[in-house]
Amino acid sequence: MDPVAIATALISAQTGQLQLAVAAKLAKMNADQGASITQLLDAAKTNFDSLANVAAGIGSNLNIST
Repeated sequence: MDPVAIATALISAQTGQLQLAVAAKLAKMNADQGASITQLLDAAKTNFDSLANVAAGIGSNLNIST
């Protein structure tokens, strides 16, 4: 086998490993981001649920004039 072909094959294999490592890192980041979004939505729901008991009209007429 030609030494250039062997070197090219090794470089291609290393490039493939790097691409797989980057893809795995991106997949992990996307999974972590999904979990963060879920936590954010749960917190928003909790806050909204606590505001559901507020009397009607509270906060609708806010006077900001000085």
